[in-house]
Amino acid sequence: MTKKSNNQERDPAESVADTYNRFPVKFIKGRGTRLWDESGKEYIDLVAGIAVCSLGHCNEAVTWAVQKQMETLVHVSNLYWTVPQIQVASLLTSHSFADKVFFCNSGAESVEAAIKICRRFGHATRGPDCYEVICLEGSFHGRTLATVSATGQPIYQKGFEPLPPGFIHVPPNNSMALKLAAGPRTAAVIMEPIQGEGGIRVLEDDFLMTARQVCDELGALLVFDEVQAGMGRTGTLFAYQQTPVIPDVMCLAKALGNGIPIGATLATREAMSYLSPGSHASTFGGNPIACAAAKVVMETMTADGFLEGVRRKGTLLRNELERLGEKHKGLILEVRGRGLMLAVEFTRPIPQLATQLLEEGFLVLLGQGVILRLVPPLIITEEEIKDFIQTLDRLLMEQD
Repeated sequence: MTKKSNNQERDPAESVADTYNRFPVKFIKGRGTRLWDESGKEYIDLVAGIAVCSLGHCNEAVTWAVQKQMETLVHVSNLYWTVPQIQVASLLTSHSFADKVFFCNSGAESVEAAIKICRRFGHATRGPDCYEVICLEGSFHGRTLATVSATGQPIYQKGFEPLPPGFIHVPPNNSMALKLAAGPRTAAVIMEPIQGEGGIRVLEDDFLMTARQVCDELGALLVFDEVQAGMGRTGTLFAYQQTPVIPDVMCLAKALGNGIPIGATLATREAMSYLSPGSHASTFGGNPIACAAAKVVMETMTADGFLEGVRRKGTLLRNELERLGEKHKGLILEVRGRGLMLAVEFTRPIPQLATQLLEEGFLVLLGQGVILRLVPPLIITEEEIKDFIQTLDRLLMEQD
């Protein structure tokens, strides 16, 4: 056989790692809530890059800010100060419980930094045996060895053993199990206030309050992973703001850069003090380009009326989904979530549903064929929501 010319377009499966089961579609353009494939077909996106492009694809303000920043300063390393990073850190701390921000490039890195904060804190305050982190079953915290160890889903851990020790898992919303797991070795408790990859499962306020109480009594840190639930997704800037609990550390990424890679670990002054110079770092963390995008995201989401609109559209989507739940009682088990972070759990697998919706021009997430997960751009319109509901209703009628 003759070798293919470098000028010939190759099958992407030949050169891209097979770490995703990809749909048979190639996108070439995005604008707002819409995507277009190479044939010109238009789609309404209810995935948003998995809760990333919350201000929509190719948001004009983000695009302009990134372009202008690239003409000014791209990278100088964190040995020096840059204006965009200072601005974003100020916006994050002024709108949250936190006093300090560590910047990185992704959600996994943000959680990794949080784990390192917790272990350093435990060692410094209660000795070298205080290193354990209590996590939740069904959670998802990332793909690094430490974060996959914190993740409470064995499917993501299989084949990577032996995993780093010190991570204990308890059932979500089980206060007794949490109390029994806690002890002198507990440095921290980490949880998603709303489990994303776990199927949009909202943690109960009583359970969150127990976690806060346990941490306070032990002198441990409470960490909220808001990589998916944060940044306006639930109708407030951060998900914890709809609970009676304030964490010590919070992890962000995904929507913070609206598609430009950036992560951030927020913490109280005391907690962050355990990451001293040289103890942790990120070469590209908080680079000027990513922070230029994040600044626009923060300013947009904190502007008057934006989050109110998210809550209004989230209520509409949930009401419409619950209406379908009444109509298709034998098929829909539950509708759950908060804001524009919603899930529909079916009574039986419908593995073809995501492909059918793709063919109809809608992008969705479908877990194990049973859980339909909806995390659309926060700028989705009410008309687009109604169009999606109408299509979903028709497809479900074929399943009844």
